[in-house]
Amino acid sequence: MVDARDIYLFRHLSDEQLKKLRDISFIKDYRRGELLFYEDEEPKYLYILLEGTIRVYKTDLKGNEITLHYFHPVNMIAEVANFENMPYPATAEFETEGKVLAIDYEKFKNEFLKDPEIAFNVLKSFAYKIRILNDIIIQNLMMDAVSRVAKFMYEHEDLFRELKHNKIASLLNITPETFSRILKKFKEQGILEKKGKDVIIHREKLKKYI
Repeated sequence: MVDARDIYLFRHLSDEQLKKLRDISFIKDYRRGELLFYEDEEPKYLYILLEGTIRVYKTDLKGNEITLHYFHPVNMIAEVANFENMPYPATAEFETEGKVLAIDYEKFKNEFLKDPEIAFNVLKSFAYKIRILNDIIIQNLMMDAVSRVAKFMYEHEDLFRELKHNKIASLLNITPETFSRILKKFKEQGILEKKGKDVIIHREKLKKYI
């Protein structure tokens, strides 16, 4: 099992507490494309992403997938569903091979949530999820397509290089064609510059669109 002290939530635990944690949890490996959970599924485990990338998305009435966020290690995934005792509000799918620590939530709640440091870290995770929700609201209600792309490139240069363009377009709630037109515009303005196989992003020039 992965050393739980390598996970920010559990660095302070005693040996006895770590044994209790091992007794109520397990680690599972996932392949690319596998689902961690479905939208509307009832939560049973508290999931902590240890390796890989997870895409969280909702499905509209027409069956279209609307990407909400990409999560990277180490992160709790959809923990609000556990704490609110509600079905998962979205689906979580592995974009890469990955590894998850799954903890029996009811036992975790009884054994560990009284620990002030764990409770504080859970609150910090909640705050992070609120920031994500705030970004989604601002992105979809207050920013045009060009501003969305510029903000994404400025704040997530690693994901811009890692993800396929259609994935980024889905995340930004724009069409792939619109995304391609915006990238072409940025190239013409010298914001994006191709040197051999590398793409250079001139971040300072992006700021005027954010």
